[in-house]
Amino acid sequence: MTTLAATLTPARALRLALALSLGAAVSLGIARFSYGLLLPPMRADLGWSYALAGGMNTANAAGYLVGALMTPALIRRYGALRLLVGGAVWASLFMGASGFFTSAPALLAQRLLAGVASAWVFVAGGLLAARLGALQPERAGLLLGLYYGGTGFGITLSALLVPPVLRAADGQAHGWAWAWWALALACMAATAVLGLAARAMPADVLQGAPASRAAAVVPRAAVHRLVWALAGYLMFGVGYIGYMTFVIALLREQGASPEGITAFYALLGVACVASARLWAGLLDRFRGGGPQASLNALLGLATLLPVLSAAWPVALLSGLLFGAVFLSVVASTTALVRHNLPDAQWGSGISAFTIVFALGQIVGPTVTGWISDGTGGLARGLVASAAALWLGAALAWQQRPLATEDARRPTWRGPRP
Repeated sequence: MTTLAATLTPARALRLALALSLGAAVSLGIARFSYGLLLPPMRADLGWSYALAGGMNTANAAGYLVGALMTPALIRRYGALRLLVGGAVWASLFMGASGFFTSAPALLAQRLLAGVASAWVFVAGGLLAARLGALQPERAGLLLGLYYGGTGFGITLSALLVPPVLRAADGQAHGWAWAWWALALACMAATAVLGLAARAMPADVLQGAPASRAAAVVPRAAVHRLVWALAGYLMFGVGYIGYMTFVIALLREQGASPEGITAFYALLGVACVASARLWAGLLDRFRGGGPQASLNALLGLATLLPVLSAAWPVALLSGLLFGAVFLSVVASTTALVRHNLPDAQWGSGISAFTIVFALGQIVGPTVTGWISDGTGGLARGLVASAAALWLGAALAWQQRPLATEDARRPTWRGPRP
């Protein structure tokens, strides 16, 4: 491992952020969001209701909550890097195990365990990305965006991998199991690259900056003063996961072809990656809840578009807009923590946001599925998801920077005239 942060060049910082992004690709891009592609064939094969199908992602989110609660203690004991790589290994194994079961309780257990491991990966990786950004403050927004944008790599890979595997396994009993195994192999390959690249991390990234470690820690109540942003993020978790769980099923109901589904999901993933640069300046400059609020509002619009029109260009626009925005909401919370809390509290701050995120995701899929089982179907369920996102925007809008000296800095309250 490198011991001097001073040797960290801009190009090397970008490479390290991209390496860390493989953790996001495994923990969210594949372990969670690939399920949207597998939900239709699994539901048809196993006779699930939409509520049970959504319950699979609820179980994943419940595991994510358990993992997030465990993460601060695990980081203190093992360090963020070991937890990042070890969690990615476990997430890959649980992904593969999902292909060996057909009973709902067993699959729910696998989704839960994969969620636990995913939280370890995502929180540890977010902490390392925040520390990496602290070494180059002028590019911190870009580095954070690259890390979270790694989820887009996982989404795009899932879009390119799952449909051909399903076609190749067509006619076999429970052919969707082959897709789980293929995804698990992809996760293991990404984990191997992540583990090798992690050796080049500077010591200040692995341990936190020496000055921050020696500085006095502000009271714990500082994290709770981010209550409006936390509440907005809770509703983001409720709303966005409904879209990511059920939008593929809606598009299939509307007559989209397999090739069209692949194009839609791949485009969404590419937009996730591109969002790192798109919103980097926003995350660097503004220190309150305005960016999170406006991004949530855009997500609500993206969620509603395929409900308003079944036209294929509208669906593509929805995927493009959603992909270009949703991970930047996640990145905005890490940026908020980095702007408003000392380094010693970054782990606790990121964990707090991860916990409310998980709570929202526990509620979102099952409630959206339950609504979709009633009159109005999946379209009505996505309307509820859009409403949750807009409520999250209204809540986050109230968040102000914590430190008094931040009053001299711009606090974004929406688009400038």
